Amino acid sequence: MTDAPTTPSPAPTTPTKHHKKWWIVGVVAALLVVLAGVAVWYFVFRDDAPPAVDIEKASQSVDEKPNPSNGTTSLSGTWKVDDSIGSFDDFSSAFVGYRVKEEIAGVGAKTATGRTPDVTGTMVIDGTTATSVDIKADLSTLQSNESFRDDAIRNQALETNQFPTAEFTLTKPIDFGSVPADGKAVSVTATGRLTLHGVTNTVTTQLDAKLVKGVIVVTGLVDIQFADYGVEKPVSARVLSIEDRGQMELQLFFTK
Repeated sequence: MTDAPTTPSPAPTTPTKHHKKWWIVGVVAALLVVLAGVAVWYFVFRDDAPPAVDIEKASQSVDEKPNPSNGTTSLSGTWKVDDSIGSFDDFSSAFVGYRVKEEIAGVGAKTATGRTPDVTGTMVIDGTTATSVDIKADLSTLQSNESFRDDAIRNQALETNQFPTAEFTLTKPIDFGSVPADGKAVSVTATGRLTLHGVTNTVTTQLDAKLVKGVIVVTGLVDIQFADYGVEKPVSARVLSIEDRGQMELQLFFTK
């Protein structure tokens, strides 16, 4: 018998230029979808609020000051809020502000913040005890990253057009115990009268302080219940909800 003729196996096919083109187009399209998703998250859904105040970060402003004050072994004297340290552009200067959780239509939950560099005040220290502190902030110059929020706060919520000034006055001396070592952070409890939205209440809050090259750096977050100060939630088509409480934050630099 004769063997049946064998059929040669087909040669491997090589992708045509047409197939390669559509494969490349598919990869590029997939990359564009991923990049678009990242862009939407970054510009829309990402919570872009600046971080809360931090004593260590604030202290860097003093370290970077071209001619910082000389170190001191005595705290006694009158200290004033120094607005020449740092820059408000990157929030390395003295400021007072607010932090509130809100939900924006089409965006989701975000932290609403607003800050002003227009802060003045004094602190009197006798030995190792702060006997007097009086701080004032001009809330009419609060700035956030949302123009609609800045416009609303002038006539709603804090109503800064009507109540432009916030003030804190110490009512109970703060005893540091001893002169803190230069560069060492300490936590203290401050009790005083806080005036906000034309209403004054007694508050007690924790503050962080550090003596850095002759500058006293102070940071803190004060819990605020809006109802305690007659603050009503703002009404806006963009804001779906807002918490009934928030925080007043402060970052201060005192020099003699």
